[in-house]
Amino acid sequence: MNWLLVLIGGAVGAPLRYLTDRAVQARHPSAFPWGTCTVNAAGSLVLGVVTGAVASGAATSSVQLLVGTGLCGALTTYSTFSYETLRLAESGQRFLAGANAAVSVLVALGAVTLGLALGGSGG
Repeated sequence: MNWLLVLIGGAVGAPLRYLTDRAVQARHPSAFPWGTCTVNAAGSLVLGVVTGAVASGAATSSVQLLVGTGLCGALTTYSTFSYETLRLAESGQRFLAGANAAVSVLVALGAVTLGLALGGSGG
């Protein structure tokens, strides 16, 4: 049953990542990968909320599997973040590559920290 929860969450998260990335990038047509940064921040926030809720007893481990592992696992993308950062650096846009790395990591850490607090586990 656990694998089915992860599968269902992933089936929602993967297209959500793609659609969100395309929508954000269409509104911000620049070399900076705003879409990937957005999905990673959103996924980090949701994962923090779910993890905090599970830790405080407000949600079950099934919710963690469905939303945390499945949805957030498919929604967020470390591989695309890495590729886009490398692509920026290789194309001579080293400042944007460094900014992408710094912004993505700091925003994701801030989002998961906020999510934990919102989910009921103070961190």
